[in-house]
Amino acid sequence: MKPLRVAIDTNPLYVTRAGVARYVRGLMRGLAGLDAPDSTWLPLAWEVENFSYDQPTRALKTAFRELIWAPWLAPRRLLAAGTELLHSTVEAVISPPVNVAHVVTLHDLALLRHPERFRRWQRFAGTRRLQRLAAVDHIICISQFTADEAMRLLGLPARRLAVVHNGLDDLTPVAGEPPPAPIASKEFFLFVGSLEPGKNLALLRSVWNAAATSGQPLPPLLIAGTRWQGVPNEGPPPADWHFLGHVPDALLAQLYQRALALVFPSKYEGFGLPVLEAMGRGCPVICSPVASLPEVGGDATWWCALDAPSYLAALRECAQNGKTRDAFVQAGPAQARKFSWAKCATETVAVYRNVLRSR
Repeated sequence: MKPLRVAIDTNPLYVTRAGVARYVRGLMRGLAGLDAPDSTWLPLAWEVENFSYDQPTRALKTAFRELIWAPWLAPRRLLAAGTELLHSTVEAVISPPVNVAHVVTLHDLALLRHPERFRRWQRFAGTRRLQRLAAVDHIICISQFTADEAMRLLGLPARRLAVVHNGLDDLTPVAGEPPPAPIASKEFFLFVGSLEPGKNLALLRSVWNAAATSGQPLPPLLIAGTRWQGVPNEGPPPADWHFLGHVPDALLAQLYQRALALVFPSKYEGFGLPVLEAMGRGCPVICSPVASLPEVGGDATWWCALDAPSYLAALRECAQNGKTRDAFVQAGPAQARKFSWAKCATETVAVYRNVLRSR
């Protein structure tokens, strides 16, 4: 089979620790493991970290990456490397030369569905990038849900879309490393995700407060994820919530394995990687059947309505009924094995080849 020379946009590794960065790392590992002699997967990025939200530093770095590096410097690198296809892994930011094929991964359409979650610049720039999708060669959607939204909200034809699911990360635990203080060996629930209003911690705040008011408090909630500015403005968290910040993968694996359940009341997801990660480690998942989550969780997820009484009932059942909880512990890994980065990479390469054949 003809060797490929593909550039992979790896900029998300330098600007975020959210799911899109996991996607890029997982895809690159999957590509590296393929039996593809002489094919080249070229990482393409402005390799300057921009994780801090301190202004104006973050804004200046973002402006350089998107207004100078992407339209002017990146295309030169593509030409110098003899690249035949560019895979934009998050958005159509880079402008490839006309002789370079262009594939873009579309993770979700939250910008259109929930514009209130984004800053003014993000809404402006993001809308322009969505418009560029009409001109690219092919679009990879990380779920059928996202593909359906692309057809409905953007008017994109099905023939230009390919559904390629995310895979399961290998979160290898460090032997003997305990969870962080203050939970030690106590029972706890777990939340994992970027902490912005769409992840719906406000609902969990209502749940924990209602439980405390009733005189039957819930076990503590451990929250793994970077705090965005919107979260503190939602009000003071319950006393038994513990914000861990960014958690290394080895420790995250241990948290999944020891938690009573992952509690994930998100309002909107293009995929939902924490759901997959938790199931793969035998951690029950309590969430609502919204957006892409039924596609990922299948029959192995503890579904409940997206309201405080339903979550409170599910959390109490999980904490008190070991038999019910064990059923989800057993069902999760089998569902998670349906998703892998090797499969993601294989299906992604098939998209590359189809695009190049059709040009």
